[in-house]
Amino acid sequence: MKTHEYKQEFFDREYSAKEAYGRLWEFARKYRARIFFGLVCGILTASTLLPFFNVIQPALDKVGGTAQQVERAEKKPADGGADAAAEKARDEGRADAVSKSERKIKKEFGKIRKYAEKLGFKLQDEDEALGAPLLVAILVIVPLAAIARCLFLFLNKYCLSWAALHTVQDIRCAILRHIQEQSMQFHGRIDVGQLMSRATSDPRLVQHIIQQVLQEVAEAPFEIVVSVGFIIWSAVQNDMLPTLVLLVVGFPLFMCPVVLLSRRIRKWAKKALERFSVVGSRIHEILTCIRVVKAYNTEEFENRKYEQANKSMLKASLRAVRWSLFVTPAVETVGILLLCAFVTWCFFAKIKLSVIAPMLAPLLLIYRPIKQLSKLQVQLEQCRAALARLFSILDVRMELPEKADAAPKTTFDDRIRFEDVSFRYDTADRDAVSHATFDIPRGKVVAVVGGTGSGKSTTSGLLARFYDPYSGRITMDGVDLRDMRVADLRSLVGSVMQETLLFNDTIEENIKYGTPSATHEQVVAAAKMANAHEFIMSQPEGYSRNVGEKGFALSGGERQRIAIARAILRNPPILILDEATSALDTVTERLVQNAIENLMKDRTTFAIAHRLSTIRNADLILVMDEGRIVERGTHDELYAANGPYRRLCDMQKTD
Repeated sequence: MKTHEYKQEFFDREYSAKEAYGRLWEFARKYRARIFFGLVCGILTASTLLPFFNVIQPALDKVGGTAQQVERAEKKPADGGADAAAEKARDEGRADAVSKSERKIKKEFGKIRKYAEKLGFKLQDEDEALGAPLLVAILVIVPLAAIARCLFLFLNKYCLSWAALHTVQDIRCAILRHIQEQSMQFHGRIDVGQLMSRATSDPRLVQHIIQQVLQEVAEAPFEIVVSVGFIIWSAVQNDMLPTLVLLVVGFPLFMCPVVLLSRRIRKWAKKALERFSVVGSRIHEILTCIRVVKAYNTEEFENRKYEQANKSMLKASLRAVRWSLFVTPAVETVGILLLCAFVTWCFFAKIKLSVIAPMLAPLLLIYRPIKQLSKLQVQLEQCRAALARLFSILDVRMELPEKADAAPKTTFDDRIRFEDVSFRYDTADRDAVSHATFDIPRGKVVAVVGGTGSGKSTTSGLLARFYDPYSGRITMDGVDLRDMRVADLRSLVGSVMQETLLFNDTIEENIKYGTPSATHEQVVAAAKMANAHEFIMSQPEGYSRNVGEKGFALSGGERQRIAIARAILRNPPILILDEATSALDTVTERLVQNAIENLMKDRTTFAIAHRLSTIRNADLILVMDEGRIVERGTHDELYAANGPYRRLCDMQKTD
């Protein structure tokens, strides 16, 4: 596999639109009051279009009527003969044909006029006809509708944005919580960089989609409904029912490009997200291993691999952009063709402009929400791809189960016992630990030695219950670890690992990690026992010094002593010790070894030994090879047996 290609995770799966958005609603449900209010404001935003539509035809009728009256006055014969009489009759006929919309405005204006007259204002005289009502409608009703539209639009966007941000925050927190609940089996199989991309970048896309989708769903469909409803009403009022046939036939054609292109959009949107996660994985790996990169002078090599990953992401992103951008021009083209067909039909039907205009305005306004809905489909497909990646993580079930009736266990009194324990990693073809049986009595030191891959670290992971055996059992004072509360087990078992990892925080906070209630005096006391106080105070910042990413601001020996101080402060009765002094200089090794001895006092210790000289006084030494315990006994017993343990000792003496 090329390094810039996406590696399909073992838990990835596809989700239908119903599954994906149904699950999203589970997160958004608690904010449904805000969402509902935002949707209502979106509906009201669409309803504010009606006052604009209602003044179009009366205004055009008024303008048209006034122009015709001026024209007739200019052409009126001086003698007022038969032509004048005929024209007068036509004028009277037109007066009888005043539209219902005009009468409605007159009626509303009558109410306004009464209130104005009470205040001493006269809005209409005998010669003004419908001029004043239209002026009032334009100067009062329309501005009020515009202000209301602005207010509803703000409330719509704010409420839905608020709900979207809170929903995405919940998704992020749920993902982190779920990831931390998974066993080490899960964490051993995933790519951390790609997981980070899913947990951080993908929710940002969902946040954008939630805001846009809900806002458009609240506004665009209702704008379409209002516009279409007004067109139907206007067609009925003006005896233009055949127009509705064009509407019924033409409207679905708007959505054809969206339906045809949606599958390709989702496909390439998913590929773009996957390849973006590869980019994140590459840069995370480079920065994590920056010392190795520097040491081997491979900066240019890593740059080339990173460029390849970016090119692959760019290719998928451009494909997704091309298909999504094609939707809008296609919808626009269909809209223009339908509008041309409508105007052509009106021309041949000899329909007046004042009748067409009230229907044309909503038809023109309907284009924007339809265009938005076409974009909405593109966004929905992109969101669905992101949701599939998020829910694939949330549906992983590799956490260690805790029984509902798990027994509380706050003390360690007698012994830990491995009873015929076997364990195998999911991706392995043989057992990492096979039929292990031994006891760790309270207050004793049990050490395990062996070559690389012999099962030492896996055995310690089983004791800490990072994994569960697939056969056999591990008990503490006779209680199976699987029957104990995990929190109780973690409080009883402390670990100092071979790879010492510190958080990018102060020395004091790193020592207090896991014991947040500890005082500064307790921190200092633990640091002194770990032989760390002297080097800490040698710097001006002292315990407030920041250790850097993973503790890189400290030396290996300093990091180990900070980790030992952390374990001393927590004071667990059982200690898992993955000793790592082989890479230290003689002086530092002595300091660390002395700190380890202080840590082991009065504790039950399970030690993974790298330098066999450090475990000469262990009460029991287990020798492992390929997951099996091949020897057991004290140092003197095993050395005298002249078996694998002695060969390991002799090899270290030779080295």
